[in-house]
Amino acid sequence: MTTIDEKARTLLDLRKMREELDAEIEALQDALKSEMINRGEETMTGNGWKASWKVIESSRLDSKKLKAEQPDIVARYTVTTRTSRFLISA
Repeated sequence: MTTIDEKARTLLDLRKMREELDAEIEALQDALKSEMINRGEETMTGNGWKASWKVIESSRLDSKKLKAEQPDIVARYTVTTRTSRFLISA
Protein backbone atom coordinates (compact mmCIF):
# COMPACT_ATOMS: atom_id res chain seq x y z
CA MET A 1 0.00 0.00 0.00
CA THR A 2 1.27 3.46 -0.92
CA THR A 3 1.89 5.86 1.91
CA ILE A 4 0.75 9.47 1.79
CA ASP A 5 4.40 10.56 1.50
CA GLU A 6 4.86 8.34 -1.56
CA LYS A 7 1.69 9.73 -3.13
CA ALA A 8 2.80 13.31 -2.52
CA ARG A 9 6.29 12.63 -3.89
CA THR A 10 4.83 10.89 -6.95
CA LEU A 11 2.53 13.84 -7.53
CA LEU A 12 5.42 16.29 -7.33
CA ASP A 13 7.52 14.14 -9.67
CA LEU A 14 4.69 13.90 -12.21
CA ARG A 15 4.16 17.66 -12.12
CA LYS A 16 7.88 18.15 -12.79
CA MET A 17 7.64 15.76 -15.74
CA ARG A 18 4.59 17.68 -17.01
CA GLU A 19 6.55 20.96 -16.85
CA GLU A 20 9.35 19.39 -18.86
CA LEU A 21 6.87 17.99 -21.41
CA ASP A 22 5.10 21.36 -21.65
CA ALA A 23 8.44 23.04 -22.42
CA GLU A 24 9.20 20.46 -25.10
CA ILE A 25 5.71 20.83 -26.58
CA GLU A 26 6.11 24.61 -26.66
CA ALA A 27 9.48 24.33 -28.43
CA LEU A 28 8.06 21.98 -31.08
CA GLN A 29 5.02 24.23 -31.61
CA ASP A 30 7.32 27.23 -32.03
CA ALA A 31 9.40 25.32 -34.59
CA LEU A 32 6.29 24.44 -36.60
CA LYS A 33 4.98 28.01 -36.40
CA SER A 34 8.34 29.33 -37.54
CA GLU A 35 8.28 27.01 -40.54
CA MET A 36 4.74 28.11 -41.36
CA ILE A 37 5.85 31.76 -41.25
CA ASN A 38 8.85 30.97 -43.48
CA ARG A 39 6.57 29.26 -45.99
CA GLY A 40 3.87 31.93 -45.72
CA GLU A 41 1.24 29.30 -44.97
CA GLU A 42 -1.51 29.17 -42.36
CA THR A 43 -1.98 25.42 -42.79
CA MET A 44 0.50 22.57 -43.21
CA THR A 45 -0.07 18.86 -43.58
CA GLY A 46 2.16 15.87 -43.31
CA ASN A 47 2.02 12.12 -42.88
CA GLY A 48 -0.95 11.70 -40.55
CA TRP A 49 -1.09 15.28 -39.23
CA LYS A 50 -2.42 18.73 -40.08
CA ALA A 51 -1.46 21.99 -38.37
CA SER A 52 -3.04 25.41 -38.68
CA TRP A 53 -2.03 28.72 -37.18
CA LYS A 54 -4.43 31.53 -37.89
CA VAL A 55 -5.23 34.92 -36.43
CA ILE A 56 -8.52 34.81 -34.55
CA GLU A 57 -10.33 38.00 -33.59
CA SER A 58 -12.55 38.07 -30.55
CA SER A 59 -14.34 40.65 -28.46
CA ARG A 60 -14.41 40.70 -24.70
CA LEU A 61 -15.60 42.97 -21.95
CA ASP A 62 -12.92 45.25 -20.53
CA SER A 63 -13.86 44.63 -16.89
CA LYS A 64 -11.10 46.87 -15.48
CA LYS A 65 -12.28 49.83 -17.50
CA LEU A 66 -15.92 49.12 -16.68
CA LYS A 67 -15.08 48.85 -12.98
CA ALA A 68 -13.20 52.18 -13.10
CA GLU A 69 -15.88 54.05 -15.05
CA GLN A 70 -19.08 52.38 -13.84
CA PRO A 71 -18.46 50.80 -10.42
CA ASP A 72 -22.16 50.89 -9.51
CA ILE A 73 -23.07 48.73 -12.51
CA VAL A 74 -20.24 46.31 -11.75
CA ALA A 75 -21.40 46.03 -8.14
CA ARG A 76 -24.96 45.24 -9.23
CA TYR A 77 -23.84 42.44 -11.54
CA THR A 78 -20.96 40.96 -9.59
CA VAL A 79 -21.48 37.43 -8.33
CA THR A 80 -19.31 35.88 -5.63
CA THR A 81 -18.35 32.24 -6.03
CA ARG A 82 -16.39 29.83 -3.89
CA THR A 83 -13.87 27.29 -5.07
CA SER A 84 -11.33 25.03 -3.47
CA ARG A 85 -7.67 25.11 -4.40
CA PHE A 86 -5.20 22.30 -3.79
CA LEU A 87 -1.56 23.29 -3.46
CA ILE A 88 1.46 21.12 -2.88
CA SER A 89 5.14 22.06 -3.03
CA ALA A 90 8.49 20.54 -2.26
